[in-house]
Amino acid sequence: MIKTLTKHGNSYALVIEKPILELLRVSPETPFEIVTDGQCLVLVPVRDTAEEKKFQNALDMVHKRFGRAMKRLAE
Repeated sequence: MIKTLTKHGNSYALVIEKPILELLRVSPETPFEIVTDGQCLVLVPVRDTAEEKKFQNALDMVHKRFGRAMKRLAE
């Protein structure tokens, strides 16, 4: 996907569409850590550790319960 910056007051903004926000499990209120090497810009959502643990536990439960079925479906 190629994006362009949008003028926002005296600054510029990068608009992130809702489907991408949902895929990343973030909202407009989610803080992001911004990292650059001078050539690339990387946005990393700063996650609440309790929320991340809850999500990981749910993912583990789904994998334990449906892992074999998912593997068969992938084949």
